[in-house]
Amino acid sequence: MRRFSLLSIVLGFMTVLGIFSLSRNQDENSYTRLRMEMVQKQLIPRGITDERVLEAMRKIPRHLFVNEAYRHLAYEDHPLPIEAQQTISQPYIVALMTQLLNLKKGEKVLEIGTGSGYQAAVLAELTHNVFSIEIVEALAIKASQTLRDLGYKQVFVKFGDGHAGWSEESPFDVIIITCATKDVPSALFSQLREGGRMVLPLGNPQTYQTLTLITKIKGKPKTVKVLDVRFVPMTKK
Repeated sequence: MRRFSLLSIVLGFMTVLGIFSLSRNQDENSYTRLRMEMVQKQLIPRGITDERVLEAMRKIPRHLFVNEAYRHLAYEDHPLPIEAQQTISQPYIVALMTQLLNLKKGEKVLEIGTGSGYQAAVLAELTHNVFSIEIVEALAIKASQTLRDLGYKQVFVKFGDGHAGWSEESPFDVIIITCATKDVPSALFSQLREGGRMVLPLGNPQTYQTLTLITKIKGKPKTVKVLDVRFVPMTKK
């Protein structure tokens, strides 16, 4: 009788594990489907043509970069709140900013505003030299952990003021600013190599900005305005 009871407990435990595993697999399959739909319905029709960017967006589990309460919305066409009154940008904006950078394999990129770490993960799919600065310490710690858990060991996250850049790692081929600033921080522009590209939301941080592509030509900024956007403000210590 005791042997039968033990067998029943073991079988019951295995059944529970099996149900849990099946449920988890179903969730992952559902998220994979949502990622494919996100690319097909939100990105490609809007002109995201860089296949490397599209493949990165298909691959990266965006839902793991948002709070559990919002995971069912992770692949919707809008930004989502994260900690410290910050946001994770809508998928299209992430893809567009990445495509504008025209990032090549092996190039060194600096990101200002790590946030959840999702944009850094997308960049890391295109190059192995990603440096990211986050002014909110709790976000820097959490994003760094998420990126490590997903295997992005080539992303280096630093807690600090993005206005100062990361001088010891400069010059950078590419700089991306994921928060709104009225002007281009001079330290960041000086850390951009000749011919390098910078993408940022430029304008009044309290209202709307213009997503802007800047190329450094003979030490001067060549500017291309892309579209109107709204980002959270870039802050200082």
